[in-house]
Amino acid sequence: MEKKIKAVLFDLDGTLTDTEKYYQSAWPEALKHFGYEMSPEKPLELRSLGRPFVFEKFREWYGENVDYWAIRDYRKALVEDILKEEGIPLKPGVHETLSWLKEHNIFISLVTANDKERAHRYLKKIGLFDYFNAIICADMVEQGKPAPDIYAYACKELQVNPADTFAVEDSPNGCMSAYRAGCNVIMIPDLSEPDEELQKILYARLDSLMDMKSLFEA
Repeated sequence: MEKKIKAVLFDLDGTLTDTEKYYQSAWPEALKHFGYEMSPEKPLELRSLGRPFVFEKFREWYGENVDYWAIRDYRKALVEDILKEEGIPLKPGVHETLSWLKEHNIFISLVTANDKERAHRYLKKIGLFDYFNAIICADMVEQGKPAPDIYAYACKELQVNPADTFAVEDSPNGCMSAYRAGCNVIMIPDLSEPDEELQKILYARLDSLMDMKSLFEA
């Protein structure tokens, strides 16, 4: 690879952990509890989306009187219960990939739509916390994904040029956030494939984290 790699920035849910499916199933269940219905495709639009953007989506879909924050808190509790029962499953190749980056003195950052408390708790529970040089969360920036703020913040924290970084994402909103910040975007699809427009902004589309080493060594 001719490109210089100074840092790799990872999304969490759906990228490092196989947890996006839990968040997706919890949205319709939470809405049903409050008397609303959600079609199957709508949760996909919300993946990695910053809370203010989700709030606007809910107002668009369910009207101005929808209590987004109550629904969100109920959904959060549903997911916490699932993770307590099921554990937090890792995607294949997580430890191998992060260890390889460490061995090659490449900075590693987490860039997640989770809040700081939850992100730190999850990372410690699954044994990934010590891999990261920076952990950037949605409550640390003004606007979450798909705005560029969170990736720009990560690059600033690591003191690297975005052009020298690779962002690894599973969702369109996450990919757009990284692209708008000037990062090279690698998509590893989880619940949906990139459409034609999204493919245009990707540096690469991989099947698994285990493909990253061969991409970087090429």
